[in-house]
Amino acid sequence: MVISFPGIECVKIQKGDTTIVFNPISKASKFKMTQFGADICIVSAWHDDMNGVEQATRGDKEPFVVKGPGEYEVSGYFIRGYRTQSEYGGKVISNTIYTLTIEDVRIAFLGALSETELSPEIKEEIGSADILFVPIGGEGVLSPQEAYSLAVKREPHIIIPIHYGKVGEKDALKAFLKEGGIDTLKAEDKVTLRKKDVDAKEGEIIVLKQQI
Repeated sequence: MVISFPGIECVKIQKGDTTIVFNPISKASKFKMTQFGADICIVSAWHDDMNGVEQATRGDKEPFVVKGPGEYEVSGYFIRGYRTQSEYGGKVISNTIYTLTIEDVRIAFLGALSETELSPEIKEEIGSADILFVPIGGEGVLSPQEAYSLAVKREPHIIIPIHYGKVGEKDALKAFLKEGGIDTLKAEDKVTLRKKDVDAKEGEIIVLKQQI
């Protein structure tokens, strides 16, 4: 699978001819991204910065949209969603944590999560993830310190930070890496991962370059 990071919380995963996107940025957002066609569009919080289903629609290609808790099966992928909350945008809104498996690699996507205490069911679900996408930017989502603490407790093979920028006068990404004892880490334009590559890692942080 090939993973790229258009920005904010938008993560694009390509596996062969299938494109899966999490939290695409909408046209109504102050942030902008290129329109593209996706097969599956997964939305964790209904906010302009992450509910751009129309941006994942191109020509005749319209995605299957997942936008809340529950169990879904589409094109051979089984997706589970669990309700949590976010304070992104200055008010409490619903946020959904998702898990799915691609090429035998289990993925957990935390979305715009602001809660640090999760239910035992959710902890168990994301604790089996190989790759964990975690928001680190504060201001309504997890802070860098909260995000790192939550991530390492779940013991994924790979941790990929999303939703980062400035937190006060501190850079969220630098603060997050500092929690892991890392001074600097080169951001990749995209990363290609296979099951054997993932299994060989243990709590490794991968930084993807924002494309917006």
